[in-house]
Amino acid sequence: MQRDFFKYQAQTTPHPLAMEVSHAKGSYIYDKSGNAYLDFVAGVSACSLGHSHPKVVSAVKDQLEKYLHVMVYGEYIQEPSVELSKLLAKHLPAPLETTYLVNSGTEAIEGSLKLARRYTGRSEIIAAKHAYHGNTMGSLSLMDYEERKTPFLPLIPDIKHITFNAENDLAQITKNTAAVILETIQGGAGFIEPTNNYLKKVQERCNAVGAVFVLDEIQPGIGRTGKLFGFENYNCQPDIVVTGKGLGGGLPIGAFTTSKEMMATLSDNPKLGHITTFGGNPVIAAAALATLKEITTSNLMTEALEKEQLIRKHLQHKHIKSIRGKGLMLAALVETSEMANEIILRAQDQGLILFWLLFEPKAIRITPPLTISNNEIIEGCKIITSILDSI
Repeated sequence: MQRDFFKYQAQTTPHPLAMEVSHAKGSYIYDKSGNAYLDFVAGVSACSLGHSHPKVVSAVKDQLEKYLHVMVYGEYIQEPSVELSKLLAKHLPAPLETTYLVNSGTEAIEGSLKLARRYTGRSEIIAAKHAYHGNTMGSLSLMDYEERKTPFLPLIPDIKHITFNAENDLAQITKNTAAVILETIQGGAGFIEPTNNYLKKVQERCNAVGAVFVLDEIQPGIGRTGKLFGFENYNCQPDIVVTGKGLGGGLPIGAFTTSKEMMATLSDNPKLGHITTFGGNPVIAAAALATLKEITTSNLMTEALEKEQLIRKHLQHKHIKSIRGKGLMLAALVETSEMANEIILRAQDQGLILFWLLFEPKAIRITPPLTISNNEIIEGCKIITSILDSI
């Protein structure tokens, strides 16, 4: 199987971890040799309720017995998609009430960019330096890492960049700006939180010049920061909120939500301003609905903040210089990139799954399922600190 994996399946790097997965349950992934791995990554923040959560599995099985894909998005009324959109609206502040369901976070970003340009009639998009919003052409255009963009040029024009948390840059947002798009917490850059009411100030500047304020909640959203949406921690409200990853309960999904008025501009002049075949797929929507119900009716969001403190308590070590982030969206910063690599690779050998961040080489990703137990957290932290002790 490993030989066929390398021969027939496209690789994203020259050196994938190549674990041969047998099954996954709760906070653990099991390989074909019967080894159990405690998961501190959750599919890169995607498996909010852990692996094979019974409520998600039940919802999927129930929907499988009814129907799978029946029609392209937006034509037929499919109960799981409607109920998911309705529940999102219930938990978002007005006027964020209309959701477009798509297949991934990056597709939701693409739809948001199109919507902002269509709604404002402007073309300029402002993103943050060190941002990551996905890897399709529009999302890639938002990035300022030239070495990652250059092989794929030309990309989408009229993109400008400002520095996250730099208030002096806000003057660059003008009446030429269609949208400002930011991650609520910068992910690939190292889990950097907004400071000094920064997001509120961006919102006010956007309002002043008529620009659309878009927040990317693909990683911090759906309970990971102790609130259902990360922006609820930072005294602000976007015009468009983008979700993905953790919304699907382990299945692929993306969504962008805005006002009824703004979203309506995608449906006419031209009609089909944004289309997708599989967006709102009923099986995936059923999984997402079960996930969202569980997170919003349980204590998981409150517990995320308690578990954050437990991780911080048990990851005090001379080689850990800081722990960034909020809730269960954390990054432990060590002294060198070589040290981070060694910890991540040795941890897997010792039964703990850790992972890298995209652009911060000294960071160790710690984004476990929201359902992880306190004992599992302590167990994982002990593995990390024992490795650090031996370095």
